[in-house]
Amino acid sequence: MWLEAAVPEAQAGQVNVGAKLEARFSAYPGENFTGKILAVLPETNADSRTLRVRVELPNRDGRLKPGMYAGISLGAGKATSGLLVPSEAVIRTGTRNVLLVTTGDGRYRPVDVRLGREADGKSIVLDGVAEGQQVVTSGQFLIDSEASLKGVLARLNTSSSSAADTAQAALNDTTGKIESLKGVDITLSHGPVPSLGWGPMTMSFKLARSDMASGLKTGDSVHVSFSEKNGDYVIEKLDRSAP
Repeated sequence: MWLEAAVPEAQAGQVNVGAKLEARFSAYPGENFTGKILAVLPETNADSRTLRVRVELPNRDGRLKPGMYAGISLGAGKATSGLLVPSEAVIRTGTRNVLLVTTGDGRYRPVDVRLGREADGKSIVLDGVAEGQQVVTSGQFLIDSEASLKGVLARLNTSSSSAADTAQAALNDTTGKIESLKGVDITLSHGPVPSLGWGPMTMSFKLARSDMASGLKTGDSVHVSFSEKNGDYVIEKLDRSAP
């Protein structure tokens, strides 16, 4: 039997012809059906940011019927180590998978994560967070763009106390390479940020002033000091550094 499935764009790297997956049908709770991907269809849904795959499922006993709906987990049969989080904790923009990590002061920060298999309402996080970090696990949102994600973070962060809001934002230091630069928007591939417990990653920042990047270009190595303001990470100091 064939099953056609919609796979989020962010998980496209796990989709290969011949790859195994598991399907779950509500008619057979607690039972997994192992199949393999026959084809990755050429069209992509621009609205939902998903690609379609065709899966072959064995159905010798005829229990699976046309028109049934199923949930799937990619990577069946592979031993994967990682951290387990509730799937509802993951914010999916279509191009990114994000967890909101608590900072201990009533605020949250977004962390890009790499996901593994998903089953029974749980997702394996392969990279991006460490054991012991606390993540927001309920009250999540359907987010379809980076702008929407920033808006949600801004609203969440207003829940902190007024004293914290009026305090001077702490500066966090790191070094990195400029990946893109346009006006006050800058994307860096940066190293660890010890003050926030971040590992290396590529992410977008805002410049406090557009003239801060005068003389700099894509590929330059820089040292930055940044703070968090209204859901954005704003670079307050920017200097060229040795590559």
